[in-house]
Amino acid sequence: MKEPAGAMKFATRDGHRPTVLVVEDEFIIALDLSETVRDLGFRVEGPFADKENAFIAIDQHMPDCAILDVKTADGEVYPLADALAEAGVPLIFHSGHIPPDELAERYPQAQACAKPCPPDRLISMIGCAIEDGATSC
Repeated sequence: MKEPAGAMKFATRDGHRPTVLVVEDEFIIALDLSETVRDLGFRVEGPFADKENAFIAIDQHMPDCAILDVKTADGEVYPLADALAEAGVPLIFHSGHIPPDELAERYPQAQACAKPCPPDRLISMIGCAIEDGATSC
């Protein structure tokens, strides 16, 4: 498969393109996030509007990074975020409901941005998460 122009050059330990899980219940935002991730050359898992389907996905394959909205179609994303954090998956919270500093108290290793997040900032956060396992980018 040909990589998109401008794709970031990252690979997992086994040489595959990193996978980014996208959990977002607002359709247009979910599509935009997914396209941004694809344009960077990463694989997208999702997007999922709810944590139930995201849990099914991570049972089959743990992602290399996750972009999570806090409020999903089936409630708050925290149980999913807890499972991902416990597995060592870098988290990026993308929410219009909870301030980033409040998320930092609960998930000090995660990155957070408020909606609407400028695309260049989100791109930087994804790169940092994939490259460094990401926390203080």
